[in-house]
Amino acid sequence: MSDGAVARRAVAGFRTEYGVEPTGRWAAPGRVNLIGEHTDYNDGYVLPFALPQQTVIAAAAARRANWSVWSETNGERISFDDAGLAPGAVPGWGAYVAGVVWALREAGHRVPHAELAIASDVPLGAGLSSSAALESAVLTALADLGGLDLPVDDRPRLAQRAENEYVGAPTGVMDQSASIRCRAGHALFLDCRSLAVEHIPFDLAEAGLAIVVLDSRAEHRHVDGEYADRRRVCEEAARQLGVPALRDIGPADLPGALDRLSDEVTRRRARHVVTENQRVLDTVALLRDRRIRDIGPLLTASHASMRDDFEITVPEVDTAVDAALAAGAYGARMTGGGFGGCVVALTEADNADAVAVAVTDAFAERGFTRPRAFTALPGPGARRLP
Repeated sequence: MSDGAVARRAVAGFRTEYGVEPTGRWAAPGRVNLIGEHTDYNDGYVLPFALPQQTVIAAAAARRANWSVWSETNGERISFDDAGLAPGAVPGWGAYVAGVVWALREAGHRVPHAELAIASDVPLGAGLSSSAALESAVLTALADLGGLDLPVDDRPRLAQRAENEYVGAPTGVMDQSASIRCRAGHALFLDCRSLAVEHIPFDLAEAGLAIVVLDSRAEHRHVDGEYADRRRVCEEAARQLGVPALRDIGPADLPGALDRLSDEVTRRRARHVVTENQRVLDTVALLRDRRIRDIGPLLTASHASMRDDFEITVPEVDTAVDAALAAGAYGARMTGGGFGGCVVALTEADNADAVAVAVTDAFAERGFTRPRAFTALPGPGARRLP
């Protein structure tokens, strides 16, 4: 679905709810992480790209001293004011909106009161960062409405703070960085320590290739204890090794480092992060040389590491990876935080449908819920729509 259609729905919802025209429309995309999973909160490297699916905010300055937000997803409208903005005061989906307002105010910005309407075609609960798309769209709209002095490079950390401290999800900065900073036709090579970025050409169409995104529709749990536990173990591993983060352990250091860790689970978690960082660097090197097909084995190795060392896959995503490879994909891996969500498969463009059919058939054989599939080309980050 085009962001034009989503934008029209946001505007229509705004008119219905508020009885006036919005000042403008702002969009932010979901994302796929090509490679680099659970490396972001370890100060490592990631390589996401923006999806064509968008969350769109239609907005205008408020006529009352509060923030009012309508969501197309559930038809609900919520409001909150300055006095009701403390963490925990706004529950459910509204926390992602209130959290952005709170984070901006905590950073010293005078946030304009606003009326907002939200529409989106970013799938919920699929590991495609629908929450980051919402936060990034809201932040972009409020920054424009208020004329805030807020450089684009500073925005991902504010959106991340909203999710970490207000919503309570211990995510890294990758999702918000991708939603805000990506460019069409490129993957975003992000150093999660310095926040330095490089836009890596990733022209799938020119190469005759496609990324097939396969939504396993297995339950995706992000605020759950499993994600937080992986983060805790990684931080403990870095403490035992006497380094600021696992990013500071290179592949050559890994054998000795693993010997110094206290137990087998911690060793496996650390091994995933260290090897995954190197896989990101190797993928970037190949893409700089326009050798897109050659990244396939790195994608598959990443999945094996998530499955065996980080233990964050589920039978549905493992089945999707195996079926995609058997159908001729160059590589495939789970993308996102794990325990459900999506798989990405790199294949020839004229083989994309066959990959989707093969995964669907494999799910049917195992009695899994029918998956959803679509092809994705790298799109732009957050912006005001014309």
